[in-house]
Amino acid sequence: MNKPLMDVLAEGHYAANLDATPGESYDTKFESLVREMLLHLGEDPNREGLDRTPQRVAKAMNFLTSGYRMSATEVVKDSLFSEDCDDMIVVKDIEFYSLCEHHMLPFAGRAHVGYLPNGQVIGLSKIARVIDVFARRLQLQERLTSQVAMTLMEVLKATGVGVVMEASHFCMVMRGVQKQNSLTVTSAMLGKFREDTRTRAEFLELITHL
Repeated sequence: MNKPLMDVLAEGHYAANLDATPGESYDTKFESLVREMLLHLGEDPNREGLDRTPQRVAKAMNFLTSGYRMSATEVVKDSLFSEDCDDMIVVKDIEFYSLCEHHMLPFAGRAHVGYLPNGQVIGLSKIARVIDVFARRLQLQERLTSQVAMTLMEVLKATGVGVVMEASHFCMVMRGVQKQNSLTVTSAMLGKFREDTRTRAEFLELITHL
């Protein structure tokens, strides 16, 4: 059985190298901006708990927005393999994290990806890496879903691609309407996934019940 989404989030998906190292300078301009923010909030950036927070925030934001410095083409390079296969391939429950471009608060959840090969397949881990390329940017879930689908369609020259993403948005959980259990679901269907109702139904059945 799948774990509840919030349990998945609580397990900690991100790298453990985001902590500050004493004496290390990371991005002095960014650190200065964070320091100013702390002062604006009425905090003392020199107190023990905050003395390295500007560096930690700079490192964390660099990681969380690393997708701007990544290329999906480079990610999948050398990971496409010729294969005489035309049956649907599905990878589901791919965890992802991103930042909402409206409030720069996290949204996180699972992605489900399916495609119909057209003479070649892709290494399974590369599907998750393509998602990370676009998730590690300031995003809208709707755009993220489309970008993943269009990129896989292009690099695979696939007959069809389907992507469904479900996520919890912290701009709805922590502020505003404060609805902790709300989920947003988006989909992008290309090629036969859009044109053929049976193909689309098979994909949705696989990601829902397996």
